[in-house]
Amino acid sequence: MILRNVTDEDLPIFFEHQRDPEALRMAAFSSRERDAFMTHWRTNVLRPENVTRTIVMGHVVVGNIGSWEQDAKRLVGYWIGREHWGKGIATRALSEFLVLEPARPLHAWVARHNLASIRVLEKCGFHAMLNENPPHPGGVAEVLMRLDSRK
Repeated sequence: MILRNVTDEDLPIFFEHQRDPEALRMAAFSSRERDAFMTHWRTNVLRPENVTRTIVMGHVVVGNIGSWEQDAKRLVGYWIGREHWGKGIATRALSEFLVLEPARPLHAWVARHNLASIRVLEKCGFHAMLNENPPHPGGVAEVLMRLDSRK
């Protein structure tokens, strides 16, 4: 597995990943339409102050991982295509990414029902620090995970 810089050719693959209904349910995330997705990635995600990488297994793009500032916290997030779940890719990618991203503490919001992602974060040294109930009916409860030091 390698983490490499994101190229424009990766974006259509990421777009398809974020359209998967089961992945959206697990991430408690809403899919964007194609133009909105491309604009968001090109103007927000790929900013120089963010650390964003494409996850490649063999010669196949399997997902992405990145970090950014939000609400005075450095956050990390990743998205693995569902066809690649259950292979340890997220744990390996996050472990390698933590070498690239020196900021500590590092935080991750994760849907409380996404036990697989919580486990990935725990394996990489994150611990739960806050449970947040949904702000409105139909919302999703989330857990704020935190990594305090470098491994």
